[in-house]
Amino acid sequence: MSFSPIFDDRFRGSLSELLAWRRDVREFRNDPVPHAVLAKLLEQAARAPSVGNSQPSRFVIIRSAERRRALIAHGEAEQVAAGADYDANRKAAYHRLKLHGLAHSPVVIAAYCEPDPAEGSGLGRKTMPEALAYSSVCAVHTLWLAARAEGIGLGWVSILEPTTVSELLNVPRHWRFVGLLCLGYPKFEDDLPVLHKQGWQARLPVEAMVIER
Repeated sequence: MSFSPIFDDRFRGSLSELLAWRRDVREFRNDPVPHAVLAKLLEQAARAPSVGNSQPSRFVIIRSAERRRALIAHGEAEQVAAGADYDANRKAAYHRLKLHGLAHSPVVIAAYCEPDPAEGSGLGRKTMPEALAYSSVCAVHTLWLAARAEGIGLGWVSILEPTTVSELLNVPRHWRFVGLLCLGYPKFEDDLPVLHKQGWQARLPVEAMVIER
């Protein structure tokens, strides 16, 4: 018979701190992430909830320097294109932002979703097949929190063209791209999002996100 753990006030306080200090990191130190630590983080990510216990998340660890260079070149081109639609003031602010750490993060992982896994036998996704992608996002967030608890930062790169990324990585064509993840020990730590500090977007009050019916 197993006994559930007791999550006391001290633990809840630590969890609140973890949530507050989980940041999207773009500046990394050169220290490598130990193989055992990375394996532990991926194991924890695999424990994330998934619809029907379908476990659709797939993680591609990018070891090839050539592939990383290609991803960086693609990401830079896409970021330039993405900034083209802003007005002059917003465009100037956009080009001052550092939007990824692909060149310097010790680890780069591409997160994917298997869109039709045999696992789970379709439970819970007949009317909302996108729940599979949501499940993979839960796995990314679980990885993010687990990494932060180890003192490791994570940066989620999303200004990319999914088909191009998948071709560069030679993954199954039907996989759904979720994001490119940069992991490493952060140069700087803060409890405010970098986009908040740089004046791009402040944090909304919770009241702006909640309605009642």
